[in-house]
Amino acid sequence: MSRNRYGAGYNNWLSSLRADTARSLNRRIRNESVEDDKTTEINRVDRIHFYIKDNAKQHNTIKFDQIHDEDSPKPVLRRGQTFYVAIRFKERNYDAEKDRVILNFLFGPRPSVTKSTLAVLPVVNRSFTRTKDEWDVRIDPGTRAKDLVLQVYIPASAPVGIWKLNVRTGLVDRSVSRATVLHSQDTDIFVLFNPWCKDDNVYMEDDAEREEYIMNDRGKVYVGQYRKARGRPWAFGQFDDVVLPAAVYILEMRGANLTHSERGNPVKVVRAISAGVNASDDDGILEGNWSGDYSGGTPPFKWTGSVRILEEFIKQGHRPVKYGQCWVFSTVVTTICRALGIPCRSVTNFVSAHDTNSTLTVDKFFTKAGDEIEGGPDGDSYDSIWNFHVWNDVWMARPDLPKGYGGWQAIDSTPQEESDNKMQCGPASLEAIRRGDVGLNYDCTFVFAEVNADIMHWGEDDESDWGFTRLKLNKFHVGRMVMTKKVGDDGDDEEDQLDRTEVTDSYKNREGTAAERLSVHNAVRGTRRAQRYYAVRDDIVEDCAFDLHELENIKVGESFKVNITVRNESDETRTVIAALTARSIYYTGVNNAIIKKAEGKIVLGPKQEQELALTITYREYWRKLVEHCFIKMYAICRVVETQQTWTEEDDFQITKPALNIDVPTKVTRGQKVEAVFSFTNPLDEELTECSLSVDGSGLLRPRAININSTVPPGGEFIHKFEFVPRIQGERKLIVSFSAKELFDISGSKTITVGKRE
Repeated sequence: MSRNRYGAGYNNWLSSLRADTARSLNRRIRNESVEDDKTTEINRVDRIHFYIKDNAKQHNTIKFDQIHDEDSPKPVLRRGQTFYVAIRFKERNYDAEKDRVILNFLFGPRPSVTKSTLAVLPVVNRSFTRTKDEWDVRIDPGTRAKDLVLQVYIPASAPVGIWKLNVRTGLVDRSVSRATVLHSQDTDIFVLFNPWCKDDNVYMEDDAEREEYIMNDRGKVYVGQYRKARGRPWAFGQFDDVVLPAAVYILEMRGANLTHSERGNPVKVVRAISAGVNASDDDGILEGNWSGDYSGGTPPFKWTGSVRILEEFIKQGHRPVKYGQCWVFSTVVTTICRALGIPCRSVTNFVSAHDTNSTLTVDKFFTKAGDEIEGGPDGDSYDSIWNFHVWNDVWMARPDLPKGYGGWQAIDSTPQEESDNKMQCGPASLEAIRRGDVGLNYDCTFVFAEVNADIMHWGEDDESDWGFTRLKLNKFHVGRMVMTKKVGDDGDDEEDQLDRTEVTDSYKNREGTAAERLSVHNAVRGTRRAQRYYAVRDDIVEDCAFDLHELENIKVGESFKVNITVRNESDETRTVIAALTARSIYYTGVNNAIIKKAEGKIVLGPKQEQELALTITYREYWRKLVEHCFIKMYAICRVVETQQTWTEEDDFQITKPALNIDVPTKVTRGQKVEAVFSFTNPLDEELTECSLSVDGSGLLRPRAININSTVPPGGEFIHKFEFVPRIQGERKLIVSFSAKELFDISGSKTITVGKRE
């Protein structure tokens, strides 16, 4: 590199010259501005008053902690409405004939009028004069002396997030001076979607639904097995102080890929949320983990609410929180959407298909010997059946789709398959899914398969052009039930049947109906790869019938028996080779360990029937179970004489005891309350490394508690806990117990918090 011809000190001298020149220019500008202000008598702004609580009552945002912050309260407003703001001047009383006032509302790092991220509002009129699609301002009759009171209208299409307000003041008579003085207001102004406003695309007409899907800060998320679903209590906490800043932040992340001008579009916003809540593409809120090893983080089953997750996210420098699974991703999405003003609910699809190769089917391939071929013949078929999968429905109009596809839309933040090269899913119109219109945006094909895929089993066949013959087609197994919490009801019993509602009909027509098959055929026509799978002929003769008897939930500590009935419907003798396998599985359908396996051969005479049975004891299964305690029974039978093959599978769950919560149902705000948590250990072994997760929006800050004691075999766990309720109204205390040997023992209790006397 060549040396500077002026010597080594030249660059230092040049830097000093630049700095001196800049300082001199700034000094002259300041002096001239002061002198100009003195001569032109510009009325400067002293302070701005936002009427924070009064506006919040009108905007249905009074529950947000930001409104009640004693040190730094912040306005939380909804678009499509007006709000009041007052400007107090320093020098003299406001004079409309003399004082020129301009409001600048700014959004994002590069505000622009053309991109709807900058609103420039001259204060000149005593009535609104613009269209409802524009920001507007009018002078309120309450204006007097030094206080200029204004009413500002936010259009229903305004971007959602944090806005800032700048005020420029000058003189109406430009011949005296064209100068203005800038007053920058540091206060964050949160602007949210408005489901109360008919002009907003998230408008929801029904009051009870709006109360449930926007204002309810607690609820349930359904997990377990479709024959006996469990309503796991959850504290959404969308009004807590940590939530709004976190919601705005995830829209700023690179992974959200959302421009500031797009943040008025709920379709774009919820798609960004589905990407931003998981950490697969960027530093999102939650890192997923389905391995069973949760070292270095919190096991998913220990979470009882969204607020503690979001607190950890912020405390650790906006780095992903460890760990989440589908119901945790979904409940955080519910919290974020409700905070931003988007009607949202967590929904659970029981027996949920994960189609990895876009065939609209769940395919399993077997060799001639009956062994499963991992990945299928092409190495890309890793389809699976989840016992349950939780995602979200959000409510909005869909002006980007043909008429009739608005209303509930499915989004999913659990990272499964990429969409547009990112782990995101939706919004997919439920009406499009129900009709099988899989070509519409976004990700309708994937969601359709989750609720309505057919299950196909394939066996090697040298006579087939493809090399495989279809052994089985099950049209009725997937999407057995889609469930969400019922509007207005919220019981403390996790098995309460009255606070849940089935929304399966919104996703698909009734199984077995002509309409349901038509929607499948419609979807197949729109998916080229699926056509090959459905084109295969199924001409196998079947003259033996098989029935795997379904099991109800088994309580931990009990033994159980699995039965298969085999019936020869032919007029000839049939030899049946049968195999029964019991496996412990994760709720995603992934195998953990073989619990027990049995094989046998039976000979049936014409029209004869026989039963096969497999008994499994507590000691055989308990040590091999993983979280959720699911067991999959897999049966495969082959008829020697005809080569007929039959396969079937069934999942069931080992159930655990509930956690009892003894606490007064009526308490007083600000006064200490004692709660007692208890349950009986159902195991014949000691419980160690015990802990509690305690949550309750409006009752207390969520916390984790380590219990420095053990629970003996068959003994009772008892723990006393004190807290001071923060906010009055009906609240819910949510608690979950975990130990090394037994975990996810949870319970909830509804408490009414009254005013302090």
